[in-house]
Amino acid sequence: MDTPLTRLVGVRHPIVQTGMGWVAGPRLVSAVANAGALGILASATMSPERLRSAVREVAARTDAPFGVNLRADAGDAAERVRIIVEEGVRVASFALAPRRELIDRLKDAGVVVIPSVGARRHAEKVAGWGADAVVVQGAEGGGHTGQVATTVLLPQVVDAVDIPVVAAGGFHDGRGLAAALAYGAAGIAMGTRFLLTSDSTVPDAVKARYLAAAVTDVTVTTAVDGLPHRMLRSELVDSLERSGRAAALLRAVRHAAAFRRLAGLSWPRMVRDGLAMRHGKDLTWSQVLLAATTPMLLKASMVDGRTDTGVMASGQVAGVIEDLPSCAELVDRIMAEAAATLDGLTSGRTVG
Repeated sequence: MDTPLTRLVGVRHPIVQTGMGWVAGPRLVSAVANAGALGILASATMSPERLRSAVREVAARTDAPFGVNLRADAGDAAERVRIIVEEGVRVASFALAPRRELIDRLKDAGVVVIPSVGARRHAEKVAGWGADAVVVQGAEGGGHTGQVATTVLLPQVVDAVDIPVVAAGGFHDGRGLAAALAYGAAGIAMGTRFLLTSDSTVPDAVKARYLAAAVTDVTVTTAVDGLPHRMLRSELVDSLERSGRAAALLRAVRHAAAFRRLAGLSWPRMVRDGLAMRHGKDLTWSQVLLAATTPMLLKASMVDGRTDTGVMASGQVAGVIEDLPSCAELVDRIMAEAAATLDGLTSGRTVG
C-alpha cells in the first residue's frame, strides 16, 4: 500500500510500532521492520552507550528502515541525536515537540523527523519548524495521554498541516487502518497491539494480564506521576491512588535513585532534566519527583514480570485484543483486512 508515509520512510506498509520504554527493544523493532512496517526503538530508558549498541543490534537483524524515539527535553538529547546520525538511523521520533535546532540538525543529516503530538497547535508548531511528518495520538492511546478522542483530533490535524499525519490511539486491525486513511491519515501507529505479539519480550504472565483485560479495565490515573496516564487497572494502581502525598514522594525518591543508577545518570543531569520537564509541562516539583518513578514502575512489569510492584501502560484496545501473533502475521493480517474493508466500501459490500 503506497501512502505518503511509506514513501517518506521507505517501508512497505503504512504501519508504525511506537517507541515503548522497556518494550521496543532490538528484537521487537527488527521483527516489525522485517514485516515491512516501521519499528521504533525506545531510547529514553537506555544510556547513550546502550542506545548505540541497540541500534547496531537492530541493524544486524534487518536491512529495512527503522527509527529511534527520543525525549526532546532530555539533557543529553544532542548526544543521542549524534548517535542516530553516526549510525545511519532512518527516522527520529519524539514523544514531545523537539527543539527547532534538533530538527535542523537531523534534517541536515538526512534523518526523517516525526514528532508525536496530542493537540492541533503542537502539530502546527512542529510542521512550521520543518518536521517531516507527525504522529497524532488521541485519548484512547496508552501511556501519557490527552482528553480528545482520535476521531476528533485526527481530522483537525489533517486539516491543519500539509505534512503526512500518522494516526495513533485506538488502532489494532485493518478496519482501523482503513478508517484512518479515510480521515486523511497516511498510516497508523500502534503500541499495545505490538506489545501483544510473540516477538515482544514482555513476560508471558504480563501479556496474559493484558489479554484478560476488558475495555473497562483500562483506566486513566494521575497517581503514578501526576499526569494523566492510561494503564491497566491493578492492585498497585488502586494502592497508589489511595496512598498519601508523603508516601508517594518517598517512593518517588527511591525509584529516582534506582533509575539514575540504571541509566547511568548523574544527579545534576537528573535535576536538569527535571527542570526541563517542569518548564515544558508546568509541573510542580512534587510531580517531577513522581515522574521519576515511572520508568522503574514500568520496568518492574515489562522486564521483571512483577505486576504486583509495576504498572502496565496500555491503550484501550487491550480490551479487544485476544491473541499473540508474530509481527509478520499481524502486519499481513492488518493489510489484508484493510484491503478487504476498502474493497467492500467501493463495491457496496459490508466487511465484518
